[in-house]
Amino acid sequence: MKLKNVKLTPFKKWVLSSLLGIFLIFGFFFLSIYWGWWGELPNTQELRNLKQNEATEVFSSEGKLMGKYYIFDRQPVLYDELPQHLIDALVATEDVRFYEHSGIDNRSLLRVFFKTILMGDESSGGGSTITLQLAKNLFGRKDYGHLSIVVNKVREAIIAQRLEDIYTKEEIIGLYFNTVPFSDNTYGIESAAMKFFNTGTQYLDLEEAATLVGSLKASHTYNPRLFPERSLKRRNVVLNQMNKYGYLPSEEYVKARVKPLDLNYQYFSNNGGVAPYFRSQLKKEVQKILDTLKKENGESYNLYRDGLQLHTTIDYKMQELAEEAMQEHMTALQKQFEEAYGKNPPWMRKDLLEEALENSKQYKSLAAAGWSQEEILDSLHRKTDMELFDWGQKKLLSASIADSLQHYMKFLNMGMINLEPSTGAVKSWVGGINHEYFKYDHVTQSERQIGSTFKPVVYTAAVEAGIDPCTYYSIREVTYEGGWTPSNSGNEEEDPYMNYPMATALAQSINTIAVKVLFDVGLENVLEQAKKMMFPKDLPPYPSIALGTAEMSVADLASSFSGYVNRGRIVKPFYLTKIQDKYGNVIASFEPDISKPAFSNTTRQVMIEMMKETVNEGTAARLRYKYNLPNDIAGKTGTTQNNRDGWFVGITPNLVSVTWAGTDDARIGFPSTYVGQGANSALPAFALLMQKMNADPQFNEITQANFQSPSSTVQMMLNCEPEKRDNFLERLFTKKDKPKKQNEEKKGLFKKIKGLFKKNN
Repeated sequence: MKLKNVKLTPFKKWVLSSLLGIFLIFGFFFLSIYWGWWGELPNTQELRNLKQNEATEVFSSEGKLMGKYYIFDRQPVLYDELPQHLIDALVATEDVRFYEHSGIDNRSLLRVFFKTILMGDESSGGGSTITLQLAKNLFGRKDYGHLSIVVNKVREAIIAQRLEDIYTKEEIIGLYFNTVPFSDNTYGIESAAMKFFNTGTQYLDLEEAATLVGSLKASHTYNPRLFPERSLKRRNVVLNQMNKYGYLPSEEYVKARVKPLDLNYQYFSNNGGVAPYFRSQLKKEVQKILDTLKKENGESYNLYRDGLQLHTTIDYKMQELAEEAMQEHMTALQKQFEEAYGKNPPWMRKDLLEEALENSKQYKSLAAAGWSQEEILDSLHRKTDMELFDWGQKKLLSASIADSLQHYMKFLNMGMINLEPSTGAVKSWVGGINHEYFKYDHVTQSERQIGSTFKPVVYTAAVEAGIDPCTYYSIREVTYEGGWTPSNSGNEEEDPYMNYPMATALAQSINTIAVKVLFDVGLENVLEQAKKMMFPKDLPPYPSIALGTAEMSVADLASSFSGYVNRGRIVKPFYLTKIQDKYGNVIASFEPDISKPAFSNTTRQVMIEMMKETVNEGTAARLRYKYNLPNDIAGKTGTTQNNRDGWFVGITPNLVSVTWAGTDDARIGFPSTYVGQGANSALPAFALLMQKMNADPQFNEITQANFQSPSSTVQMMLNCEPEKRDNFLERLFTKKDKPKKQNEEKKGLFKKIKGLFKKNN
């Protein structure tokens, strides 16, 4: 029968016309997407050169991952690094016919259409293949209104088929695992493996692989950190699928499904994880460096997108121990601090709170918006649910912004750095007590008066100028020009006729003698010595500098003390050794910055012996009697005016440590010298760190190192009694309140009289 003889009824004509119309409409709709009318589709060239944002990684000196900078937490991994059970888990769970189709699984689509859409059976699963999911992961979805689902699905189908034409099945698996989103804003299997199990992808075991693959169904719902029970059940579903499709023998399946969920979660947030203050400083430094570098194509590097590798000098284990030591000490010190102030602490004063409110960002913002002071204060005192930091816990309570400011005014903070004196390599960096709540970095950003930690500079200048370390100085107070009368700290009554050599004076941190030594050597010579030791150029040119009125950062002070165990050479702290691109090419490298000798080797030996005395018999002696540290240690404590700042400099042959403690609000000092002195407020953090390092053999090179024995010349220079009291005639010819010059004149007269007695006898 010929087609032309077929007669069509009007109804049949209408049906055919309708079908043809629908076909043409859908065909045109498909072509409109294919031609890019709904948004340009990636062409073959673009698909061959896929570029994804990759996180920049920060590594410790031993190559351990410390943190990341990213928009999306993603690190690429090669297909060869994917364990077979990970691949099997993905295929069995997400796309069992992956190796049979060309990007679109028609059988699955038909199953979804009939069972899910027509029969309402949600157990039938989805029709999305691994390749379709990859297309979605790579290019996302856009909002097209009511047609969004249809347009996006068609776009993904077109891209999926193009991907299948370009890449092998293995390459598609690799691309998928490098781009798929996991829980906690983590992109790619390598980042997920590190975050949830602290291991590389190639080392994931069967249960870990199944857990991560299971979370892909709904990354939040099956987040193993937030919902471990759900995650465990979902993991077992994956294991069951692997068993069902022959990827996992029954006996292995039975063993695997009864194992518990064993996470080893790693925080790589800006506020959490190891060394958050250091990573914050490093980010600023690296961004400046990257501004000076260009890729081969002339483009600038992007810290958040280009998958760079930053290699640092930080010792991961020492950093952990330093943070532990800080937390242990500061928890106890905070309690002591608050108890010592009692019921009327300064942070409860109305005037301090009002000043803090007026200086707050919230107050200034509302004032700029034209609010009256009454309206602003009313807003700042309005209570709401708020989470506040406290040692050992976070408190959720009803509080106002004013309450919050008052709460945080009471907290002590800390800065501590440990560096290698031969190179300046920073081994650990503690910038504060909690980066989430206290962003200010007390290692580099904060500059505070350094107190008695400046005294070694005065004595270094004196020894360099030829003043004998065994020169005795009277402890008595002297009033200098302008009416300045420096005094010594402490409550014990001093014997005004007692004299001490410089070693004892430094060990006991005697203010009156430090000033007298400064006048003997000359203020200009002291300032010049400080300059050689890389102290700030703008030091206050006043005699009070002998008592530490200069302001410095923790990092700079550590740098200045490095010369005492580095042949007199001062090193600048450095913490970045090299930057690599994502292919492992070194794009920048960095070397130590070491100065010429700032003082002679003889002076260096003298000062080390004097600062060893500070630890053995002086203001830092609690390192021995309280913390029982047997190490070779030299050091210096420091306390500033009104007990605002506590300092400790700890020196060992292979490590220089500087610790500062105080409040962020300089109006609030420690309640007493007993609490605020550097030996109590700063030294214990160093002591606790050394105890922890002593217990770990990996630090033997530091903890068991010994200072070189001083030369015979230095031993002779320091061979003197630790104290000497004026005899009767010396006391007779010395006035307590006269400047040294007048006293020396009278002592000269005394010597003449004494000589006459000898002559007559």
